Amino acid sequence: MGLGDLLTGVPAIRAVRAAVPDHRLVLATTTALAPLARLVDAVDEVLPARELEPLDWAGPPPELAVDLHGKGPASHVVVADLRPDRLLTFASPGYPGPAWYPDEHEVRRWCRLVTEGLGVPADPDALDLAVPDVASPAPPGVAVVHPGAAFPGRRWPADRFAAVARHLADAGLDVRITGGPAEVPLARTVADAARLGEEAVLAGRTTTLELAAVVAGARVVVSGDTGMAHLATAYRRPSVVLFGPVSPALWGPPARAGEQGALHVVLWHGDGTGDPWGTELDPALAQITVEEVTTALDHLL
Repeated sequence: MGLGDLLTGVPAIRAVRAAVPDHRLVLATTTALAPLARLVDAVDEVLPARELEPLDWAGPPPELAVDLHGKGPASHVVVADLRPDRLLTFASPGYPGPAWYPDEHEVRRWCRLVTEGLGVPADPDALDLAVPDVASPAPPGVAVVHPGAAFPGRRWPADRFAAVARHLADAGLDVRITGGPAEVPLARTVADAARLGEEAVLAGRTTTLELAAVVAGARVVVSGDTGMAHLATAYRRPSVVLFGPVSPALWGPPARAGEQGALHVVLWHGDGTGDPWGTELDPALAQITVEEVTTALDHLL
């Protein structure tokens, strides 16, 4: 499970809480995502878990277990093994439940599972996350540029991100380049090409909560189709999101209005046939120009 998987499930988690308000709600997620999961106000306890492995649960069988991870037995069995009184999953062999629609937006998919399964409404826009109680390593109002992505197919070229970062700096913004530990070389490449100082590189220097704090206080966020885009959504920060192999109709930010118009701007030239796990830059993502991004930023700012 990635950051986007967790954050797109937040409205459904809140709907589960509404369905069983007097119960203790335990959310099982990976150790890496546990700090962010604790920022979801509907959650009472976070259970660190390993991807698709049995849960280390020593308590009694739960009254209700909900699979918000996947559509098939590989994830269903993880929650079924808890022997809950009631199990809610999408339909698959041996598991009755609501139908899975491959063309459904990820947020609405999980909301529908809970609505159909538990009979409660779910608000797809209930995506907000609490601001972490940690000091941000960046001052308020920075422009966040996040050049990384899990796979090369979703990674816009570094020189274009650098041109965008330079544009933001020339406009008077304090720019920060973010990323995980493995993305430090990429972040430094972008910062160097944008003629930014070493202090601009936050990649590899933030905890998960510190990164969330940076985004929560940001003036604007620029990223590809990755977890950073979902953090910008969670904190209602203006953002420009670059999509390539995957349609924003499946993973894009919600249509929200800011002071200058749309709060989140999506750029996409694809047809939905690309490979999200591709090892080469997706052709649709390659079609997005620096000028398109800087124009979108100018409108947001």
